[in-house]
Amino acid sequence: MRTHVVTSDTSIPMKPIKILTSNTVILPSTDIDTDQIIPARFLTTTTREGLGKHLFSEWRYLKDGSDNPDFALNAPAAKGSEILVAGNNFGCGSSREHAPWALLDFGIKAVISTEIADIFRSNSLKNGLLPIVVGPSVHDWLLDNPGASISIDVETSKITLPNNEQCTYPIDSFARHCLLEGIDQLGFLQNHITDIEKFEEKRSWKP
Repeated sequence: MRTHVVTSDTSIPMKPIKILTSNTVILPSTDIDTDQIIPARFLTTTTREGLGKHLFSEWRYLKDGSDNPDFALNAPAAKGSEILVAGNNFGCGSSREHAPWALLDFGIKAVISTEIADIFRSNSLKNGLLPIVVGPSVHDWLLDNPGASISIDVETSKITLPNNEQCTYPIDSFARHCLLEGIDQLGFLQNHITDIEKFEEKRSWKP
């Protein structure tokens, strides 16, 4: 019996990320957890569309629903920023894909910190959000220079600061490939359907 391979286009729609250049927006707080990124009451949807308006909801809005003028993402200078620089241990807490979904829907494409929680990092890479861990000196410089224009090269795993100083960041080869191609794990498999079908036809054992 031949194994059926799903070929419908059900992978997450993503755009390739090769070089990302943007001003930064700063959230220096440490231990920002997933419930602060997207509160649990907004987890009823199974799609990312519209989640951006709920990103950091408890911090972005006042009790009357109006924008909190003291919150960094509401500042005029933050408009259009695609790179978030956060304090240490970003994305800790419970696992929820809605956290990277909300960041992406808001317009954030990369998060930089000195430490990013493993599960949040995994969920981010699967959904096209680039989580970057840098050393203390680079992180301190970014925190001290909010709004700085930096460039992130996914292919070379390098960040270029305004003074042309560069630093590298860790990322595994499979995650890099998916980001460069704009595909998720299912999309990667769909790109190899022909090879998979040939293997299914030729193998002598059956599951």
